[in-house]
Amino acid sequence: MKLVKSLLLGSAAGLIAVGGAQAADLPVKAKAVEYVKICSLYGAGFYYIPGTDTCIKLGGYLRAEVALGTNSDFTLNQNVSTQGANGARNRLTNYYTARAREDLNIDTRTATEYGVVRTFFDGVFSWTTGNYVGTGSATGTTAYSGALATATTPGATTTSLFGSGGGSVNGTDGNTSGGSLGVYYAFIQFAGFTMGKAVSQFDAPWTNYPGNNFDGLVGGSGTVTGVNQFSYTADFGQGVTASFSAEDATSYYQAGNLNLAGATASSVLGAAYGSNAIGGSRSPNLVGMVRVDQAWGLFQASVAAHDNHVAYYGATEPTGHPDDKWGWAVQLALSIKNIPTGAGDVINISGVYTDGATRYNFQNLAGSSYAMFGGSSVAYGSLGFASAPDTVFTSAGGGSSQETVKTWGFRGAYTHNWDPYWNTAIYGAYAQAQFGTLAKTTLCGAGGAGGGVIGAGFAGVTSCNPDFAVGQVGVITRWTPVKNLTFSADVAWTHLDQKYAGIVTPAALIPVPAKPVATYELKDQNSVVLLLRAQRNW
Repeated sequence: MKLVKSLLLGSAAGLIAVGGAQAADLPVKAKAVEYVKICSLYGAGFYYIPGTDTCIKLGGYLRAEVALGTNSDFTLNQNVSTQGANGARNRLTNYYTARAREDLNIDTRTATEYGVVRTFFDGVFSWTTGNYVGTGSATGTTAYSGALATATTPGATTTSLFGSGGGSVNGTDGNTSGGSLGVYYAFIQFAGFTMGKAVSQFDAPWTNYPGNNFDGLVGGSGTVTGVNQFSYTADFGQGVTASFSAEDATSYYQAGNLNLAGATASSVLGAAYGSNAIGGSRSPNLVGMVRVDQAWGLFQASVAAHDNHVAYYGATEPTGHPDDKWGWAVQLALSIKNIPTGAGDVINISGVYTDGATRYNFQNLAGSSYAMFGGSSVAYGSLGFASAPDTVFTSAGGGSSQETVKTWGFRGAYTHNWDPYWNTAIYGAYAQAQFGTLAKTTLCGAGGAGGGVIGAGFAGVTSCNPDFAVGQVGVITRWTPVKNLTFSADVAWTHLDQKYAGIVTPAALIPVPAKPVATYELKDQNSVVLLLRAQRNW
């Protein structure tokens, strides 16, 4: 019996030992793989970054386009029109400008006990036809900006073959495959605050685009590539918000503080009414905004204050300086949705008034200086010129205070959807600039009766007044055959209504390619540009 018991216990111990060995040899269960998970907190397209509670969304577009009738792609260069080879309108003017662009934006959001922390970045990689910057002379050097190399043969005209958007706000490296890089937006949002480069709180939500692709519209503010700011937005519910913002003035909002004593008869023809005497930055622009955004549409009221800080009357400190002059602007914007003409149809309109803050009307991508040549039946050619700085002053007679330039304008568009694939927008804009007594007396003489820089410089002037207006009308049609792929054609007409008249013979001309010293008729000018675009959003 003892023997049987011993055998049973021994067998049991052996089985336990074998079983333990087999268990030790089994594979250990692997940790779960962290797959990318959809984040539904902030809308479609967001995903959790693996291992974090932060959601991320990638987006952007690829665009290919050509602009006809402009020396530079008007989606990134100011003035449709107006200066250098573009304003010259001769054989040295580009008849087309092409661009290819990739846009990348990165949106991250994290829920915290203080609310959502958001970061947003938007950058663009572009390659653009170079701007023609040649002199056109038989012995000079002509080139497209951004060219890698030019010939140096004495007496030969040199023309380079490529460029990459030279002169654009994004710059260029001049390489056939290098292109240019632009940073549109880079900001942090937290607890109602926006810190970094973003659209101005002053702007209407559609910025430069009430219904168009063309971004050179006057008649309102437009910071489509972002302005550095520190802003706070309060949300009162029911679509009602209010913002206060301190925004960098140096990139977007300085139209010029001109010393009229630097004006000459020749410089005035190039829309240079004096020497630009902007001083160092002293104060950001201060902006306030109230918005009501609901199903019927949107209403917004914006105000801004702009400090005009001038350097010196002369080249050195002892020459003195005028005191700072604060300018201001106010803008009203209205969007009407669900109108009876069709599903998705919309009307967007805005109006603005400025006093010493010109860039809130003649916005940065539209520009505020014009020097445009054309034909004439009574002279060698015609010329229209105008300029709208923020303020003017003079160092003559011991120096004056700053005098503000006042402007007003509006822009708007009506967009109609023909069907889910086609839509058309009709749009327009208008802006007017008005000068004060100091500017008019210095440039045109007392009461505009003669004398002054222009009257004394040109015997043939019959009407002298620096006030001017710009009117614009355009139409765009878009076709979206499949989701997120759109083809568009946008044509825009710009009219410069300047107040000078007469026939002048300047002793010298501003550096305009190939334009001779001859007789020119002072009169209004027009330009027409066409933008053809293909864009794939993703």
